[in-house]
Amino acid sequence: MARERFFPALIRSVLLTLCTLVVVIALVGGGAWFAMSRGGGVEDGTWLELDLYGAVHEYDPPGGPLGPVMGGDALTLQDLIDNLGKAALDDRIAGVIFRISSSNDAGWAKLQEMRRAVDKVQAAGKPVYAWGDALDVRSLYLAAGCDRVMMPEGGYFTFKGANYQRMYLRGMLDKLGIKPHLHKIKDYKSAAEMILNTEMSDATREMMGWMIADFTGELMESLAAERGLTEDQLLAAMAYAEYLPEEGVTVGLIDEVVYLQELQDRLKGENDDRLKMVSHDDYAEESWEDCGFKGGDTVAVVHAQGSIGGRENRVDPLLGVMMGHETIVRELQRCRYDDDVKAVVFRVDSGGGESLASDLMAHEVELLAAVKPVVVSMVDVAASGGYYIAYKGTKMMAAPLTVTGSIGSINGFFNMKGFYEKIGLNKDGVAWGPMAELGTDMRDPTDEEWERHVDAHYKSFNAWMADVGEKRGISFEDMKTLAHGRVWTGRQAVENGLIDAVGNLDDAVALAAELAEMDGDKAPTLVHLPESQDLLGSLMGSDPGVEDPVAMALRAAFYRELRTQTRLTLEQLQGGARLESGF
Repeated sequence: MARERFFPALIRSVLLTLCTLVVVIALVGGGAWFAMSRGGGVEDGTWLELDLYGAVHEYDPPGGPLGPVMGGDALTLQDLIDNLGKAALDDRIAGVIFRISSSNDAGWAKLQEMRRAVDKVQAAGKPVYAWGDALDVRSLYLAAGCDRVMMPEGGYFTFKGANYQRMYLRGMLDKLGIKPHLHKIKDYKSAAEMILNTEMSDATREMMGWMIADFTGELMESLAAERGLTEDQLLAAMAYAEYLPEEGVTVGLIDEVVYLQELQDRLKGENDDRLKMVSHDDYAEESWEDCGFKGGDTVAVVHAQGSIGGRENRVDPLLGVMMGHETIVRELQRCRYDDDVKAVVFRVDSGGGESLASDLMAHEVELLAAVKPVVVSMVDVAASGGYYIAYKGTKMMAAPLTVTGSIGSINGFFNMKGFYEKIGLNKDGVAWGPMAELGTDMRDPTDEEWERHVDAHYKSFNAWMADVGEKRGISFEDMKTLAHGRVWTGRQAVENGLIDAVGNLDDAVALAAELAEMDGDKAPTLVHLPESQDLLGSLMGSDPGVEDPVAMALRAAFYRELRTQTRLTLEQLQGGARLESGF
């Protein structure tokens, strides 16, 4: 009976194998076709169109190859400043239309860096027009750095002050029967307050005051210079708060009410049916060499972004972009052993996370800095663990409005017994040892347990703070006035000695090249790490550590199906005895 079914089943098995191969080949081939079709060359007189909307990561997140295949590239800060930098050099680019929406999450430091990139294009004699469908204080700060600010008639325009709020969970935890036991070092470590407090502490209110003062000072100074308005006029405009676009023109905050299509028609050539444009995605495919750049020796830019935790870079469904220590250590080691890399810029955009992972990365930065210059370049935030991984670099640099510092620590646990009782859950067991139940979630810690926990926490933290002080030439006593959770803007961090200078990525690259004594007549060639992979590279690549979850799943499905079908085919050729069990 099995013999009678052998050949139909064999044919079906072979067809399934072939179908699997066809699907994978089609997917890979389609991805390659999409990638190639997105280029196509840039004509003379082309306008670059950028669109600032949604999430703005500092660098490509480890999110998988399917986004680029489907034309869904995220607009990263690195791509954006690269595109503006290329546009400044590229004789084919006539100017830039910068579409700006208030629906973006770029922080003040990222916005500052974008403004510097816009300055490059303007310095090359090319106009940059900002067109916003929705503008607020933050997005206007960027738009005002362009040659003209424009909005459509139905655009949303709000111009209000700065408002910082934080959610406090203690009341909810009390209702749930959850008792937090967190030890924070120290008064200004405000993240712990979300759990411990029901409202903002005086220390946090003080700290947020000096931060907002720096942010708003930069905002008012820039808008006054660019819009020709006094501080009193700007404050009066904020009191009106919500504007129709034509009202924004009246008070001098924007220049013109115009639809995007009308702007494009105005800019097109006399003999053109429509404006020649290249999108952000397509222009990102253009190499620096195609745009007229001739580089010198190599400076590697190692990007470290996201919350610190785990081994590999990844995107967590709840926590977002995560920085894994093994990924970053691997890239730093790669730079250390590669003789072609003359210097490194360590680009940090992280609010911190796991202390052990931070320490492992900081150690590798120290090893690298012993043999090559390592210039730290801080983006929106390099605080807590984000500062930890950076302070052992050769030099430290941040944007004027980077949030940095937060040299402090939070450690502890939760008593969940009350919550467990509400949901009918119980825990029971046995223990051995005088401190075996330290940190248990079924009771509050004893005085002795809590004293031991706090003592261990302080020893660990004080060792870190002392090492920061040694590296920065600051006494332990003075470090106490700068640390214990205090955060600073980049400007303030320079003044108190926590970093060396303010500047953007270009400044960090220039300093790294200078420290490495590279040829000053040629701009360095930049290599960005971790390398971004396309679909084909993700599916077929063999890098053992840089794994993407989508690519892993696709590869695993392909290999699993191929292996299964091959096994079944071999079994059938051997006699078909297990034919029935295969389906």
